[in-house]
Amino acid sequence: MVERRRELNARYSKKRKMKKLKAKLKAPGADRAGLIAKIKKMSPWWTEASLEQGQTTVATTGAASEAAAAASAKKKPSAAGTKKKPQ
Repeated sequence: MVERRRELNARYSKKRKMKKLKAKLKAPGADRAGLIAKIKKMSPWWTEASLEQGQTTVATTGAASEAAAAASAKKKPSAAGTKKKPQ
């Protein structure tokens, strides 16, 4: 159980550190090369495109949820018993 707890703590601290580094990277005047090097060291498969994708996802989630709500409101309820029964 101790090993599992250690692994979980490492994962949680990595997530917190990545969140801080990404926030610093978004800030103007940041040392981009140094921050990207730190992020790549922690997660070699990370790309800057994923950072930009995260920004657009956050920005469009409000519009997407409104569109989904409008689409679901437009749907007509299916009539019960309209299915033909085989004879």
